[in-house]
Amino acid sequence: MAAMGTVVCLLGLLMLMQEVKGGQGLGNDGGDLWQEFLRLPTENGGTKWALLIAGSSGYDNYRHQADVCHAYQIMKKGGLKDQNIVVMMYDDIAYNPKNPRKGVIINKPNGGNVYAGVPKDYKGKDVNKNNFLAVLLGKKSALTGAGSGKVISSGPNDHVFVYYSDHGGPGVLSMPSGEGLYANELVQALKKKRAGGAFLNLVVYLEACESGSIFEGLLPSNIGVYAMTASNKTESSWATYCNTPGYTTCLGDLFSVAWMEDADPRRPGDRQTLAQLYTIVKKRTTRSQVKLYGDLRLASQPVSLYYLPPGPGITSTASGAILTDDEEGRRGGGVDQRDAGLVYLWREYYEEKSVEAWERLLREMERRSRLDTSVDLIVGDLLSSKAQLLQVRAGQPLVDDWDCLKSMVRTFEAHCGPLGQYGMKHTRAFANMCNAALDHHHMAKAASKACTMHPPLITY
Repeated sequence: MAAMGTVVCLLGLLMLMQEVKGGQGLGNDGGDLWQEFLRLPTENGGTKWALLIAGSSGYDNYRHQADVCHAYQIMKKGGLKDQNIVVMMYDDIAYNPKNPRKGVIINKPNGGNVYAGVPKDYKGKDVNKNNFLAVLLGKKSALTGAGSGKVISSGPNDHVFVYYSDHGGPGVLSMPSGEGLYANELVQALKKKRAGGAFLNLVVYLEACESGSIFEGLLPSNIGVYAMTASNKTESSWATYCNTPGYTTCLGDLFSVAWMEDADPRRPGDRQTLAQLYTIVKKRTTRSQVKLYGDLRLASQPVSLYYLPPGPGITSTASGAILTDDEEGRRGGGVDQRDAGLVYLWREYYEEKSVEAWERLLREMERRSRLDTSVDLIVGDLLSSKAQLLQVRAGQPLVDDWDCLKSMVRTFEAHCGPLGQYGMKHTRAFANMCNAALDHHHMAKAASKACTMHPPLITY
């Protein structure tokens, strides 16, 4: 009888929701009731959510969208429903003319098609900072463009997983459209979401150069946010699977495939903890230092709270062994994220043997040289010593005044052209100018002189 009563109550709830959705003054938002009803419960009675974003475009950056598509497959295997997963990717890879397997994206040599079934909630120019923050905060009213409208509308008992894969620089993460996402903007959004009671715990994985600088000295240890980064605050992250026959581009990123290839074989109910996963990923990410930030008390939680498939508890079985020389060789030895673009251009030339491909490579090398020279000239004008350029503040945020840093970047780009994915490495120099009490007026004067002598060169 109790079971029959439950069924009757459930049917009554469904009928009520249908009636409300059918036009009781809620407009388009009436569909949110279905989303609330269908959310997948976690082990504590809450819901699992995932926000997956690739912050780049272009076939040379194939690996970032491949990472995100692979992550989506892991979320689905873990039992998350599409209404609880938001995917942001430019979506210019699968059917790119240079892709040898049209409609297919792989994340490792001979790998399966990780593109299959992936919902592209926000693509093209809709993948930008504004929409990312709106999705994270669950603010539909702040969205722009023509995306799906899905947001992370999580509640106080929910577990949220955020994964970003792309280029970065000191204090900033790249976006394929518009300006980058600065560290203080991300941390402020996490604080705001916590203050609004929009999650119980939240886990962030960041794949980017200098990704440690996004949280260093900024992410509190008492707001239920646990972050794992591909590198520390001063080093690059690394691309991998860069020697695959038929592909001129890298297929994955070292940190990203480390955590995802660990997740792939795991069975329902695997009680692996975040701490155990960190140990494994740290061993397998052989070219950069994987770091942890935020609320490290969460390290004892099972990964299944976020994306591994739930089920009866079983012993975690992964060994997390360091890659052997043979395995490392199959991965291609790894390529610095910032050099991956040059490797791509070189392979394009090697395949095509054309003058045009050679000129593209030379233009990019020249553009990088001019950008570095311009920054060196500006630093020579504004900072009293080279040491100030490279100063790293241990345990502190990259910069005291984030508005100053943003203004410095905009002013530099107005005079010298876009920093681009390679030039993001110079944001530390601009931050140190701000920390030395310089501002965009000083930058404008120095950049005008430096970039008149060495005008910017725009390439592919």
